Amino acid sequence: MQDTPKGNRIHIAFFGKRNAGKSSIINAFANQQVSIVSNVAGTTTDPVYKAMELFPIGPIMLIDTAGLDDEGYIGNLRIEKTKEIMDKTDIAVIVIDCKNKDFQYEMYLKKELGKRKIPMVIALNKIDEADNLEEAISRAKEQLDNNIVPISALQKENIDKLKEKIIEQIPSNNETTLLEGIVEKKDLVLLITPQDLQAPKGRLILPQVQVLRDILDKGAMAMVLKDTELKEGLKNLYKKPDLVITDSQIFNKVKDMIPIDIKLTSFSILMARYKGDIKLLIEGAKSISSLKPGDNILISEACTHHSLKGDIAKEKIPKLLKKKIGGEINIDFSSGGDFTKNIEKYKLIIHCGGCMLNKKQMVNRLNKAREKNIPITNFGVVLAYLNGILDRVCEAF
Repeated sequence: MQDTPKGNRIHIAFFGKRNAGKSSIINAFANQQVSIVSNVAGTTTDPVYKAMELFPIGPIMLIDTAGLDDEGYIGNLRIEKTKEIMDKTDIAVIVIDCKNKDFQYEMYLKKELGKRKIPMVIALNKIDEADNLEEAISRAKEQLDNNIVPISALQKENIDKLKEKIIEQIPSNNETTLLEGIVEKKDLVLLITPQDLQAPKGRLILPQVQVLRDILDKGAMAMVLKDTELKEGLKNLYKKPDLVITDSQIFNKVKDMIPIDIKLTSFSILMARYKGDIKLLIEGAKSISSLKPGDNILISEACTHHSLKGDIAKEKIPKLLKKKIGGEINIDFSSGGDFTKNIEKYKLIIHCGGCMLNKKQMVNRLNKAREKNIPITNFGVVLAYLNGILDRVCEAF
């Protein structure tokens, strides 16, 4: 895997009315044509993504969105898609045409972004066309904010100042990692990576790659093996592992092979801790004890893939749940970037590790469940609970 995963990039989204110049700014920002630009209002329809590096932040994702003043039935659908982008936005850039005198949409944007606690920068665009620039800046500051950067996307004027202002908005706690506070320099970490039918051909899955990289970054040592070689691998070690990380699907097989004095956890649980609220997810798993036959449960995955025999979401978790609850339950499934909107009917939501989501998006999904008082957990946490080792796999934290 050669590129930084999309979910690990800081998402910077550009919002505003049609023809405010969002696409032109992104093209100037990236110094290449990312989005199609024209004088026709509504040229950008679906969100456009561009991955790039921004020093000293590192990997970022630029997002171009449709105008919030789009019209008609299709226009309303585009607006809804733009609102969904807010749930994954780390930093927002509100783009305004400097000739604009009506800030109704921008005030709405500021309110919605504020609800989500998203840092904002305001780009006052097209200053090369301004009749009275000082008046335009004063007008925007009076109604919106002092955090305004006057720019010209067409002339590429002040684009560097816009970048500097965006960099200032990066939260200071952004540099957390999957193994923060768990693995130290010179530790030995054992990674158990089963290569079954569901394993991708010719590569490891994303959480495994990320954990392996984090081990190397921390100056620790890693041993990677399949579960079928676990016993032999343990025999050949010159020292006891400081931590064993396994695929959650084989908890039941691995738990008795790893001595009780060795810390054990899973890739999915590490992802839950890194991108969400591990305490909330543990509480969600424990709520299974109060479920009854006939209850509604949602199992949600962030990515879309073809289900195979033994699929963790479609087969393994439902089977273990029915056994634990003692009867049939109603299970709905969702997948992809769109989280189910109407979650009120569910007694429990079980989410994947969210390796394809950025932290902001995962936290927003957790908060939606929290606001509705619906227990939520993740695949790794629920499998640990159903296998009776939840306390053990959380000891590493």
